Amino acid sequence: MSGLPDWRKAVSENDAERRSIAAMREEMAVLRAALDLQVPAKRAVGRNLLVATWNVRAFGGLTQAWRSEDNDSPKRNWRGLAYIAEIVSRFDVIALQEVRGEFKGLRELMKTLGPGWQFLMTDVNRGAAGNDERMAYVFDAARVRLSGLAGELTVPDDDKVLARLGVEPGSPFRQFARSPYAVSFQAGRETFILVTMHVLYGKGYADRTPELKAIAAWLKDWAKDTASWGHSLMVLGDFNIDQQGDVNDLAFRSTGLYVPPELDGLPRTVSFKADGKPPKYYDQIAWFCEEAGEFALGMEFLSAGGFNFRDLLFQDEPKLTA
Repeated sequence: MSGLPDWRKAVSENDAERRSIAAMREEMAVLRAALDLQVPAKRAVGRNLLVATWNVRAFGGLTQAWRSEDNDSPKRNWRGLAYIAEIVSRFDVIALQEVRGEFKGLRELMKTLGPGWQFLMTDVNRGAAGNDERMAYVFDAARVRLSGLAGELTVPDDDKVLARLGVEPGSPFRQFARSPYAVSFQAGRETFILVTMHVLYGKGYADRTPELKAIAAWLKDWAKDTASWGHSLMVLGDFNIDQQGDVNDLAFRSTGLYVPPELDGLPRTVSFKADGKPPKYYDQIAWFCEEAGEFALGMEFLSAGGFNFRDLLFQDEPKLTA
């Protein structure tokens, strides 16, 4: 089954859409050149592993046109999906947050990537805090394969467990708003577990702290077990942390989770503006470092970074995003 129409052969009788297609062709060349410079190339299987996380805002439906009109809903269209597919294709496995209950966009993404790509996703997180969201992993099956484990992390209704997770008595926290999703993969001889989550945004910044403390404690316990089997454990996703070194960042790192310094100072959202205010640290990739001893990351870390497409795409329609 084919996905979106080939952007190289896209045609339209509508003048506005023709202009949008012409702009897309130019921007796709710029996007590819930027990705070539900023994202390492895929080497032989087992030689390197490219892992990414991306909160694709409200990744649900899709308008089947190259240009969205004012009354179209959703605004995301074939053009935006073509950009998303190009970025995703550069990685081996990518965790996606905010995949919606209606996931036409994800289905079309998988068709566009082709039969060599696979995905797993959660069911919709119910309740207002769940925001009709799923979490998903998309992976290049020629380079990465499933190794058997898949599950959502939930908190037992047990005060002793809550205490071990750092939840203070009387705290309203009893469960993750959107269940963290853990999946194990194998690349070459290495087995690794990824845990992705989208932390509760809440009515105030303090609402996020209990979740961040709980996931940090949970992961420390789990890392000890997985390390005994020679498996690496990484956590990644949208943690809704505003600033490095603030109370929620410290809660996230409280049990030894390590964020590579290459990510420090990088804006983690395309809505970032150079207005002098500190960048948001929403998106994180972390693991337990060598100081954690017997449950440190088993694989060798090579490099990290962020890719911001804000100034590359939709320059003719600046209010639209991929």
